[in-house]
Amino acid sequence: MNETMEERACRLAEYIIENKATVRSAAKVFGVSKSTVHKDIVERLPQYNITLANAAKKVLEFNKAQRHLRGGMATREKYAKMGKK
Repeated sequence: MNETMEERACRLAEYIIENKATVRSAAKVFGVSKSTVHKDIVERLPQYNITLANAAKKVLEFNKAQRHLRGGMATREKYAKMGKK
């Protein structure tokens, strides 16, 4: 299906909100780049649906704030597995 940028931006935002998804995971599901997801949510969507855009931005901001914690946990798990070998 050939969808418009507006439709894709709305679908991306709904997916991000429902699943509390990261930009990376949303990009993977929709088969687009992380740059496209970010541009759709931050630049394109506010022109069509400001409420949906703001809700999606809140999720993305939360994920961005938590990213250093997730990275630290991943590193800890990596070295824990290496120590068990």
